[in-house]
Amino acid sequence: MTGDMTHDMTGSERANAGGHTGDPTARLWLRDPLAVHLGAGVDPDRAARGIVIDRSTGTIVELVPAGGEPSGGEPSDAAGFRGEVIDASAHVITPGLINTHHHFYQTLTRAWAPVADLPLFGWLQNLYPVWARLTPRALELATTVAMAELLESGCTTAADHHYLFPTGMDDAIDVQVDVVRRLGMRAMLTRGSMSRGEKDGGLPPQQTVQDAEVILADSRRLVESYHERGDGAQIQIAFAPCSPFSVTTELMRESATLAAELDVRLHTHLAETIDEEDFCRETFGMRTVDYLESVGWLGDRAWLAHGVHFDEEEIRRLGAAGASVAHCPTSNMRLASGIARAVELEDAGVNVGLGVDGSASNDASNLIREVRQALYVQRLRYGTEAVTCDRALDWATKGSAAALGRGDIGTIEVGRRADLAMFRLDGLAFSGSHDPIPALVLCGAEKADRVMVDGRWRVIDGNAIGADGVELDKAALIAAHRQEAHRLVAG
Repeated sequence: MTGDMTHDMTGSERANAGGHTGDPTARLWLRDPLAVHLGAGVDPDRAARGIVIDRSTGTIVELVPAGGEPSGGEPSDAAGFRGEVIDASAHVITPGLINTHHHFYQTLTRAWAPVADLPLFGWLQNLYPVWARLTPRALELATTVAMAELLESGCTTAADHHYLFPTGMDDAIDVQVDVVRRLGMRAMLTRGSMSRGEKDGGLPPQQTVQDAEVILADSRRLVESYHERGDGAQIQIAFAPCSPFSVTTELMRESATLAAELDVRLHTHLAETIDEEDFCRETFGMRTVDYLESVGWLGDRAWLAHGVHFDEEEIRRLGAAGASVAHCPTSNMRLASGIARAVELEDAGVNVGLGVDGSASNDASNLIREVRQALYVQRLRYGTEAVTCDRALDWATKGSAAALGRGDIGTIEVGRRADLAMFRLDGLAFSGSHDPIPALVLCGAEKADRVMVDGRWRVIDGNAIGADGVELDKAALIAAHRQEAHRLVAG
């Protein structure tokens, strides 16, 4: 964020928000929550009295069961707990939600009338020339808006698929790294690419494509500069050739080879629409999963956006290979792409996560809303009993974590990172509701009240704050973002 987009917080909240300061052994007890989502089939009484966090390590150190008290530490008050206590009795606590597919830059082209009623290919053909006018400043603002909106919806980790590098945008991923660090979220930033333009039978205009050598060199540079490994990683890099209709077969193969060499993940759009299936048959003489295997992508390194049009045998092959799918229900409905076979994919062994997709095909960056959308659209295909509220929440948490190759986030367990979202159920929309977890999903939660990343508050009272403990000035951000959005569309 730039300086004109922040204003000071007050009181002790700032010290806690800004980082691990003060007593390095300080613990935080989120006491007596309304409910805790521990996962489908897990006894919620295991954490009925709350969660204890070690803020010096950013990890969960204890789940306090029904009837219990926190253990350890020296007594400092009548309750025998040394550290800060937060009354969570009005909150439902979930793991921090994890977004597995987004295009941050698209917040600049939300609800644009010329594409409001088009399917994917027509939507893209109209938007490519607009997106080709992207600038570093526009991307910075777009990324900030997307990530702040995600944070306030309870999201703590987001994967972005950025594949546009017009003139002047060589450092696009570097711009995004700066925003991630300022906001204090976790991110999987993918070095996307388009190398097959219109003159080679692809969909993108020529001014939006790059040479393979440039793409691969920059991909290596980004991993060497920014990719973090192990538990608690904040920024990771993956390689993401955009789609079968916008990259060459050679680039797909070379990206897979480089990803194996550098041990990073792979991401692409696949089987999103019937048009894409037809393109693969006409161009490569095979269906999408056959194409994926032919370029060395059919394995546990890859997670695939959408995956709407897989058949039974392809679902079996994806599960056997350990692949993952980012289910994007709102985008698939907006563009009339179809309904992903999420239950069959998961039952076959595919890791199923949720993605909001680009904010020009959703048109929001709200992950708790996406949980509700996933629940409802999947119930249309599989019925109510197969798609429970807990299962939909699991897709947005542990399923998404697995899709991104993360074992340290996505669930509330001792030893996991303290990435948590806390939702209040005291508005009109929840009046008359009886059970907290179903209410969170069915009544349509929109915003988290508090969000924690690595034991540090990143949302307080519904407002995003940065890594420096300064609250985001959303009015200034919106004004600057709108100005860039109008410039982009006006040309």
